[in-house]
Amino acid sequence: MKKLISVVLCLLMIAGIVTIGKPVAAETQGKVFNIYAWNEEFKGFFEKYYTVPEGVTVNWIINPSDGGVYQQKLDEALFNQATAADDEKVDMFLAEADYIGKYVDSEYTMGIDQIGFQNADTMYEYTIKAASDANGVCKGVSFQCCPSALIYRRSIAKDVLGTDDPDEVQALLNSWDKFETVAADAKAKGYYMTASFAETYRVFSNNCTMPWVDADMNLQFDPMIEAWIDQTDKFIQNGYTLDCGIWDDEKNQQMFATGKTMCFFGPAWYFNFCMGNAQDPEKGCMGDWAICEGPMAHFWGGTWLLAATGSDNAEMLKDIFETFTVNEDVCSKLVENEGQYPNNTKVVDKFANDATYGSKFLGGQNDILAFSKLTGNIKWENHTNYDQILNESLQSCLQEYFKGSVDKDTALATFYQKINETYPTIVTP
Repeated sequence: MKKLISVVLCLLMIAGIVTIGKPVAAETQGKVFNIYAWNEEFKGFFEKYYTVPEGVTVNWIINPSDGGVYQQKLDEALFNQATAADDEKVDMFLAEADYIGKYVDSEYTMGIDQIGFQNADTMYEYTIKAASDANGVCKGVSFQCCPSALIYRRSIAKDVLGTDDPDEVQALLNSWDKFETVAADAKAKGYYMTASFAETYRVFSNNCTMPWVDADMNLQFDPMIEAWIDQTDKFIQNGYTLDCGIWDDEKNQQMFATGKTMCFFGPAWYFNFCMGNAQDPEKGCMGDWAICEGPMAHFWGGTWLLAATGSDNAEMLKDIFETFTVNEDVCSKLVENEGQYPNNTKVVDKFANDATYGSKFLGGQNDILAFSKLTGNIKWENHTNYDQILNESLQSCLQEYFKGSVDKDTALATFYQKINETYPTIVTP
């Protein structure tokens, strides 16, 4: 009888621990979940596909990325994280490829193991590498993979090249020499090859063989950056492109049906999130587009979700990470409803092998299949924590040179001055 009573008491104690443990764990989770972001793209996905736990309020703090504003506001919040009230602490924040290293190599982010999450074997390796610190500790996940392609106007390609078939167009544009030859042909027929002086920048910069800043903090120009400058100068002088910026309205006007530009460059997020003019019901040209690799393989951007040190919402962080990377239903919806290229190879394979799947924007072309052939070329190397400001500043300063308002030396001097003001430790020429 004593043994039986002892066993019953032990069982009751275990049951009590389990029963008590669950509410205690729930109570440790914060009631406010703060997310820092630079636009509302992921916010839209989050509100459609994530079920917020009962009793939790999600607070979005959104600041524009232009001029480093987003990073500045985020840095202020992270710096004050330790002393901030629980409901004001940063729980999760978004980061781009150009500056993610700054955060994963800091104490302001925590390893995914600390929230009980493990990377899945269906994730693209470079997305894991990008979110890992110097010791290999992964601090976050990306819900997308971003192979980038040449996005061309089918009707213009037919007129200039005699075909709009992706394989045939690729054969005619698979090198920069061919690209320049076709640019001359396009101009002869009244078209622009590209709509911005900076259109091809990411193709070149993504193929650099050395980082912007060396181990001794010296600024260095990769031969690819020099090649971009030379080509852009030639394209401007010959009238192959416009001298407007990558996000300027003058460029965006070229996406309408009345546009005269054949080539744009970008990943799936670009033509779904940034080519709204081409998809305009009245003025657009939906279906008059296709993609191919272009002169060089490259990727552009990506959005990573990082776990902020000090967050009191570990369970919710884990759940969000799983929802947008592991959950096949949600990842499929990102493809079907949002035109995204997901960070889930199993879902990618499903759509790539689906003969009935095709993008309306691309005239029925299976963009998932096309992009899947480019993912093997994505490499994560030669990145620095200064890339965003350096890339943006170089383009903005050289624009004045390409427009003819200043000479090249003056434009570069302005570039160096901006670097000195923003990053005094970088040694400029």
